[in-house]
Amino acid sequence: MCPDTPPEAQTEPSPAREVLSAGDIARALRRIAHEIVERNKGAQDVVLLGIPSRGVDLAQRLAALIAEIEGREVPVGSLDVTMYRDDLRARPTKTLQQTHFPPAGVDDRVVVLVDDVLYSGRTVRAALDALSDYGRPRAVRLAVLVDRGHRELPIRADHVGKNLPTSHAERVTVRLTGHDGVEDSVTISGGEQR
Repeated sequence: MCPDTPPEAQTEPSPAREVLSAGDIARALRRIAHEIVERNKGAQDVVLLGIPSRGVDLAQRLAALIAEIEGREVPVGSLDVTMYRDDLRARPTKTLQQTHFPPAGVDDRVVVLVDDVLYSGRTVRAALDALSDYGRPRAVRLAVLVDRGHRELPIRADHVGKNLPTSHAERVTVRLTGHDGVEDSVTISGGEQR
């Protein structure tokens, strides 16, 4: 804090606050699973592809919920988009993640891309480019746990757990038991607190 700034105008980064608890995440995923089934009029021909890293965990959870609802297994895979990103030169090098498709592939299937946070839309654009190298789905939909706004591309999620308006200065952090080893949560931090 600057000593010359009056106390009422001094700001500091806000502490992280939880916006989704484990129970909230479970309810959001159950609702998304029902939406996917309703929109597709069942689970036939649906393939869930998680975008690493937390999107894969979420896709697996959605598949289990859909199997519970419909009584049938839904194929799950993962789609690494690292080499399809348009900001490779501007970002630090990332380790490539696994891309895995179900044996039946994605041709003429309804593919639901699953990710944890939708922000600029650039990751989804990269996923669409990557997916086109692997086949031609009948339809592609997007399911995200959190949509925080600030789109840079004309991309919109079909299924959203929570719309969370944020500022560019804020950071949304998703923690999942299967990936992070801690209780599920979504927190927001950064920005300024007066």
